Amino acid sequence: MENNSPRSSSRLSIAASAYSAAGSTRHILGGHNNVSSGDYDPPSSPPGINDSRDTLSHYRGPTGTTATGVSLMVNYLPSKFSASLVSRKGDKGVEPHLPKNGGGVEAFRSGESRMSGRRLRWTKFKWILFCTNFCLSLYSLVSLVICLLTWFDVWAHADVVRVGNRPELIISTIAASIGIFTSLMGWAGILMNNRGFLAMYTFLTWITFAFLVTPGYMTYRHRTFNLEGKINAEWSRKLGASGRLRIQDQLECCGYFSPFIEATVSSTCYARALLPGCKLPYLTFQRLVLGRWYKAAFSLVPLHIVVMIAGLLCSNHVTYRFGKGMMPEAYRLNASSMAVIMENYASQLAEQYGSEVADEVYKLSRSNLSLVGDMPSTPINTARRPAQAPYHAKYESLGGGH
Repeated sequence: MENNSPRSSSRLSIAASAYSAAGSTRHILGGHNNVSSGDYDPPSSPPGINDSRDTLSHYRGPTGTTATGVSLMVNYLPSKFSASLVSRKGDKGVEPHLPKNGGGVEAFRSGESRMSGRRLRWTKFKWILFCTNFCLSLYSLVSLVICLLTWFDVWAHADVVRVGNRPELIISTIAASIGIFTSLMGWAGILMNNRGFLAMYTFLTWITFAFLVTPGYMTYRHRTFNLEGKINAEWSRKLGASGRLRIQDQLECCGYFSPFIEATVSSTCYARALLPGCKLPYLTFQRLVLGRWYKAAFSLVPLHIVVMIAGLLCSNHVTYRFGKGMMPEAYRLNASSMAVIMENYASQLAEQYGSEVADEVYKLSRSNLSLVGDMPSTPINTARRPAQAPYHAKYESLGGGH
């Protein structure tokens, strides 16, 4: 008969929120009123309403915190961060529901260790990042060295590449430089456990990929499609007298077909010189260099794709557990937030046990928390609040306005 009364219906409507902390106040009520705690046990919530929550405070300011500085944590029950959520589960050789070692919200308490007391080891995600970034550093450094030696004319016939393949050489040098910078960003993120650096590293791997395939595509297209016609146009229109002279000196030839056709006169190239024309040696050299160039560039593409995928999947797992456990600032509790939470609990207790009991519990909780001077004294609202739908109006204003 009691279950059909309006008072019982009100209890059931707020069972998931109002009585979530009943276990924490039971001993206070029992000790204060000299009666057993079983006399004031709240009715158990019926099946199917465990997900219904009565939001405690429903307002938020423009910067993420509430308009009066109250934390957004008041919208959630304190049991949100219960022991079952912060326990370690599924570790090999470790029983479930053991408290975690260091880190998390507890790391902000005085005398609490910031990290685990156990010997920390790199996770498999961090080892994957280490190996892939090492590969990126290796082939970027090798590429940069090859480009620099070409610019400094160390290789045989390097000056021919500087004259005839200057755009491809510039793009390749830029790609190698970006690869070196990206790998340095990755080392900083890996060794410092800095996810900001790792996020930038993951983004830069895509930029490096674009610059990696660009010279490969340029050299492949240049070699595959009418290379002879391109060399004919280059010799007669683009190289100029100084460019033709440098190629003649490197390949030991004179003129394009013969010393009488588009030749640049020098000490070794003149009308009666016995040197052959430069078309065949230059065409052969271009085929060799361009073929090696695009093969080297495209051979790095699969490895670099692995680097990008590893960065995407592993950059958020560089610590011994996911996340640093730091509470967002908008959700950190303060005195005003505790006042709102305690006032709501006191209102619920007043509905269930009466205003006198709720007032005594409220005063006792304030004194135990040493917040008498910080928390504002607010009268207990004994008015019965209507039941709300699950997660309804989570960010409404405290005063009821929108």
